[in-house]
Amino acid sequence: MTVTLVGFDADDTLWHSESHFVVTEERFQALVRPWSEPGDTAAHLLDRERQNLEVFGYGVKGFTLSMIETALELSDNTIPQAAISQIILWGKEMMRHPVDLLPGARQVVLEVSAQYQTVLITKGDLFHQESKVAESGLADHFDRVEILTEKTPDQYRNVLGRCGGVRPDNFVMVGNSMRSDVLPVVEMGGRGIHVPHEHLWGHEEVAEPQQSEGWWTIEKLADLPDMLAGFDSAPHT
Repeated sequence: MTVTLVGFDADDTLWHSESHFVVTEERFQALVRPWSEPGDTAAHLLDRERQNLEVFGYGVKGFTLSMIETALELSDNTIPQAAISQIILWGKEMMRHPVDLLPGARQVVLEVSAQYQTVLITKGDLFHQESKVAESGLADHFDRVEILTEKTPDQYRNVLGRCGGVRPDNFVMVGNSMRSDVLPVVEMGGRGIHVPHEHLWGHEEVAEPQQSEGWWTIEKLADLPDMLAGFDSAPHT
């Protein structure tokens, strides 16, 4: 089936993101080492982040608040005020971190957008995501930018509706997360292209599905144009 719309994930598909969280979490583990071993701290923080998603949503702000809550819990509310201030400072540093495009991202977006209708689909804090999109210099190469609270089949269907009523089987989504960028799109009848990144947040980890229909993996984003061209020359299976 012919491709008419290509969706791009943003964080860790077009630019670095999770690596900033990894560095900050390592600092956090060292900060609370008097009360907790790093492995236990990581597990507690991830659990706290998952519980807080419905309250804070995705992104740096929720991560920062979850670190503060975790520090208080692990230290039985004895952690010094200076340590809490340090956590807040790390959060601000992450919010202000420059956008660092992944290798080849700009070239691929320009090439794909010259041939297909394109939409940037990301999730997280509206203010921060809007800032990153603007700073990336890529915004003008997308027909639409969609910042969602969650990536579900229904949310993707809504995006297709806002893109002119594109049929699911004419849509391809590209991203680093199997959980958010591939499986929901395949479930609604579209196609997903998985571009693995070296870092993946624990909440996004899922077992690779046994069935291979409807999704593909490419080693690097630069392989995307050839993959799309192959879709246009072959039926959707």
